Amino acid sequence: MGLLVLGPLVLLSGDNAMLRSVMGSLVLAACCVFAFSVTDLSAQEQPAEPGKKQKRVPGEQAVQQAPEKADEKEAKLTKYLSGAKFVGKFTVDGKENKPPKTEEYTISKCEKLPAPDMYRLTARIVYGDVNQEVPLDLKILWAGRTPVITMDQFWIPGMGTFGARVLIHPDRYSGTWQHDDVGGHLYGKIVTKDSP
Repeated sequence: MGLLVLGPLVLLSGDNAMLRSVMGSLVLAACCVFAFSVTDLSAQEQPAEPGKKQKRVPGEQAVQQAPEKADEKEAKLTKYLSGAKFVGKFTVDGKENKPPKTEEYTISKCEKLPAPDMYRLTARIVYGDVNQEVPLDLKILWAGRTPVITMDQFWIPGMGTFGARVLIHPDRYSGTWQHDDVGGHLYGKIVTKDSP
């Protein structure tokens, strides 16, 4: 149950590589932005075809015109991410001829911090001999109604420096990861208690 961002790290260096891989995945996952009602976060109004009137559900226009307040989005995001499991794959740049590796991690808790756009993600890392929870304070920005986990030169003691951009879109995540000089892509599904 390693972290997505960390998974790539395990392949890259000796003894600490496995732990680094797990931490990297966790960091990316944390960066993997999340949908609060994933459908609500990502839903966008589709333009009507030329010459056709667009049908509306009663009351829909009023809902779409009233943007969701920041504190409501933050509350939905923290609820969505708490207990969420990221199950997916990651690639390593320069090793495109090798199949993507599988990674998995669980965010046991997500909390909004007082600083703008900052969240604490507590993730359980289970990979090889490693089985521990790690709290990560990460920035999650919004692209409209889509959350994006953002990491720039994020240093984790004993593991190195990480960077990532992970966006969350209805029960899926996708993004890029960087660990020191090595990087790649990651993608997968988000499993929650409400998942079918």
